[in-house]
Amino acid sequence: MKTDLTDTTSSKINKALVLGRRAIGTPAVGMVLTLVIVTDEENAYDALKAANEASREHPSRTLVVIKRVSRGPRDRSKARLDAEVRLGADASTGETVVLRLYGEVVDHAQSVVLPLLLPDAPVVVWWPVNAPVDPASDPLGALAQRRVTDTYAAEQPIQELAERADAYTPGDTDLSWTRITPWRSMLAAALDQVECEVTSAEVAGEEFNPSVELLAMWLADRLKIPVRRSGSAGPGLTSVRMQTNCGPIVLDRADGSLATLSIQGQPDRAVALKRRETAELIAEELRRLDPDDTYASALRYGLERLDEEAATTAPEPVEETVVVVEEIAAKPAAKKTTAKTPAKATARKAAAK
Repeated sequence: MKTDLTDTTSSKINKALVLGRRAIGTPAVGMVLTLVIVTDEENAYDALKAANEASREHPSRTLVVIKRVSRGPRDRSKARLDAEVRLGADASTGETVVLRLYGEVVDHAQSVVLPLLLPDAPVVVWWPVNAPVDPASDPLGALAQRRVTDTYAAEQPIQELAERADAYTPGDTDLSWTRITPWRSMLAAALDQVECEVTSAEVAGEEFNPSVELLAMWLADRLKIPVRRSGSAGPGLTSVRMQTNCGPIVLDRADGSLATLSIQGQPDRAVALKRRETAELIAEELRRLDPDDTYASALRYGLERLDEEAATTAPEPVEETVVVVEEIAAKPAAKKTTAKTPAKATARKAAAK
């Protein structure tokens, strides 16, 4: 069931929700939370599709906030709110309200969203794209217990990851962190199978993928070891290699779906490690609404510190060998002279005898 409201208000939207529930025969509200999606028109369809699939596990009222850009100064001075209310089969197991903001009301989106929040229910705000640098200080982010961003969709993902660390507030999380949950679980399970000391690690993945940096910082923070980040053709994360005093432990995923776990002294094992869809990532984030302390600790480890620690694992003896070879190559004459002198002295002694 769909209801279109043009140039409307929050009170009229609430009334449309009540009338719609009565029309489909479900007057009671069975939602467990309010999910606010702040996006643009281009990404609204994909974000709403992912939210509807996640609502099968977490029935919620989904509010999609789309801030429309006005073309001229006259349009920017006119405030208007259009809404589309979806219930029943059109909204999966929850309720969906698509809000399109025009003019001056764009800067006051929180005043539109606040009356539509479910009473006494948690609020989660998700920015699929164009997330603020400090989500907690954003007017919409201030309404939520959890704030979900995605640095993978940013123009400069690695730089934005560093900015997230500076502005972190309990309740912040990122889908780039959620993507590495299976990797963290598999690596932790591999270490539980051996009694070895991990000395260093290397994480390989495609360039400009913040999940690679987050996994490397998590390993460095939890194991207190130097971790090197190396590039690969992808897709996404491709391999993690941990050096231990019992031999290497390697988790390699070349095709983005099936990985191979190799542990010294044990047969190789194939494990399912496919790349997950956005709906699965959002559903995982909605399972827990308390602050993620592990994410905070890994994020605050610091990209600069990660590079400094990894630099200590550089093979210094190789550099010395190169210098010695260069010196020998630069002085071939001296080498030959020193080599011939003992030979001549031995020949003279033999002739004297």
